[in-house]
Amino acid sequence: MAKLRQCAIYGKGGIGKSTTTQNLVAALAEAGKKVLIVGCDPKADSTRLILHSKAQTTVMHLAAEAGSVEDLELEDVMSTGYGGVMCVESGGPEPGVGCAGRGVITAINFLEEEGAYTDDLDFVFYDVLGDVVCGGFAMPIRENKAQEIYIVCSGEMMAMYAANNISKGIVKYANSGSVRLAGLICNSRNTDREDELIMALAARLGTQMIHFVPRDNTVQHAEIRRMTVIEYDPKAKQANEYRALAQKIIGNQLFVIPTPLEMEELEELLMEFGIMDVEDESIVGKTAADLAAA
Repeated sequence: MAKLRQCAIYGKGGIGKSTTTQNLVAALAEAGKKVLIVGCDPKADSTRLILHSKAQTTVMHLAAEAGSVEDLELEDVMSTGYGGVMCVESGGPEPGVGCAGRGVITAINFLEEEGAYTDDLDFVFYDVLGDVVCGGFAMPIRENKAQEIYIVCSGEMMAMYAANNISKGIVKYANSGSVRLAGLICNSRNTDREDELIMALAARLGTQMIHFVPRDNTVQHAEIRRMTVIEYDPKAKQANEYRALAQKIIGNQLFVIPTPLEMEELEELLMEFGIMDVEDESIVGKTAADLAAA
């Protein structure tokens, strides 16, 4: 029996993490892998393309309705979508009320206790909120739930800052557990020399750019229909990109404790690739009027 691989996908908010995860999982399912997605974002949008739904009812919502999480059954919270992919959304409290990370902790504990991680599962993917590596959102790292961490990033400055910060979070928990960085997935934003830049960042972190996913409007066309590209247009060039990513993850054996960059080093890398200009201290704090008068 193959060992269950538990993977968490992190990345800056808005980077296309949930879209990338669902398209990747669809490709794994197409390749005959049995997969469970656990959405770890209060938005509950980690499974919509697999299930063709606006949003799956979450563990936290169902628990509130039932009285407590102990009153729920596994079939209450788990739905099956494209390719037999099983889907669960942790959910969270209303905005501004309580810690959203609690939903992640509650959901994962519930799934473990109810026997969701069956012997025939090949992969579990935790799709985790934004670049938050604190509290409940760090649970897949902190509690040794996920051994493989993939970071979705792009050649944009903030996406790279986030990737570096997430790597710092991995280091914190890697020394006491088995969590490892498994690679960067570049979800292209069409910035200059983007693939070179992410490969350079990966090398500095001691990891790999596992795949470069080009920008393609087919992704948006599929999303409007609440579908993955694999299902919407299996012959599309972009579908093959997700298949390539899936095969690389299946064969991946490079799991490392990353070596995060200091802020100065990261800024030097960004300057080297022209993403960030050399700082000119003489203009700091000057308004547009001040500069025009100078």
